[in-house]
Amino acid sequence: MIKKILFPICFLFSLASLAQEGTSSPYSFYGIGDVKFKGTADNRAMGGLTIFQDSIHLNFQNPASFAALKLTTLSVGGSYLSTTLKTTSKEESARRSALDYLSVGIPMGKFGAGFGLIPYSAVGYKIQTIAAGPPQSIRTSLGKGGLNKAFLGLGYAISSKFSLGADLSYNFGKIETSSLGFIDGVQYGTREQNRSDMTGVTLTTGIMYHSKINRKLSLASSMTFSPETKLKSSNGRTIASIQYSTTGAEIVVNESIIDVSNTILTLPTKFSFGTGIGELKKWMIGAEVTFQENSKLRNRFDDIVGSSLHTMKFENSMKYNLGGYYIPNYNSFSNYWNKIVYRGGLRYENTGLVFDNESINDMGLTLGLGLPIPGAFSNINIGFEFGKKGTTNANLVQENYGNLSIGLSFNDKWFNKKLYN
Repeated sequence: MIKKILFPICFLFSLASLAQEGTSSPYSFYGIGDVKFKGTADNRAMGGLTIFQDSIHLNFQNPASFAALKLTTLSVGGSYLSTTLKTTSKEESARRSALDYLSVGIPMGKFGAGFGLIPYSAVGYKIQTIAAGPPQSIRTSLGKGGLNKAFLGLGYAISSKFSLGADLSYNFGKIETSSLGFIDGVQYGTREQNRSDMTGVTLTTGIMYHSKINRKLSLASSMTFSPETKLKSSNGRTIASIQYSTTGAEIVVNESIIDVSNTILTLPTKFSFGTGIGELKKWMIGAEVTFQENSKLRNRFDDIVGSSLHTMKFENSMKYNLGGYYIPNYNSFSNYWNKIVYRGGLRYENTGLVFDNESINDMGLTLGLGLPIPGAFSNINIGFEFGKKGTTNANLVQENYGNLSIGLSFNDKWFNKKLYN
């Protein structure tokens, strides 16, 4: 079944992932944008927890998990995000839908491999500032684009308890921003457009541990490490005088290409560790913490962009995830509801952005269901997330959001030797 649907899905996903606008956050201007990938739908429903091994689900955050696969697995997921953006004086709403990931995992005895494509970060905002004057002036800032990751990972089971793995990701994408300014009584306005084309390679290593404590209880632990890497950003800029036609279209009066330097973005070191306890295929609960040296991040045009309305800097970030699952009866044949996986979790993240000494934090409550497809090992995972990012202090923006994520996990056996011709 997977073979029949894999290539059409891959083609459609690759086209959509490069064109989508997966965020409406004004904070997505900075760094590589708003990091949208927070795990598969089943991981996100547990507060982003990624410490549990699974034989029929893919875990992209820890490549050691690929060694636990028993069936060839195709995972594809998407999400729908509804956000209310508010300041002390205004409130606006935005909605976005996006494809989140596409990946294939293949078991190979003690080895397991995974490869796929992830739209990793997104830039998407429109901010308008009106100064009363006189004279009145209007400035509009827009941004779109993001960073994609194509990855290949390999996991190996050292023993029945330990597995380790590594994946290599090729990062690519473009970010386009523009700023338009008009002053009342002046015939022409100004437009500045910036474009950054980014490429680079990142490495992630991981280790997972699973062992029985007693007849019922099991212990699970996970650790990942990503060393500091660089992204090359090829930058371009144009400045133009413009006016609007009666239909609202931009008319360029004159335009100049400005020479700007290419820059190097540092993707900082990231380390995560988590542990959990429970009864396998019945219930598990765990916690995970992630450290990232975001103080080493720089914006794409830090060296050539002037000051803004707010003082901004990066700081080291930390993320905390707490979550788990419960299955009433994994082997039930008579009651479908007893086979459903019920998930829940909490998460809290210091994003590393600081404006006017106000840290931008992101916190959320998650819930979810894992729905088995009758007659197959495949399943549908649904997750709900309710959260808040940012603050209205210091005239900043607070984002209150609700997110619906849906993931499909198709499982099948490949490479079986035929017993009969």
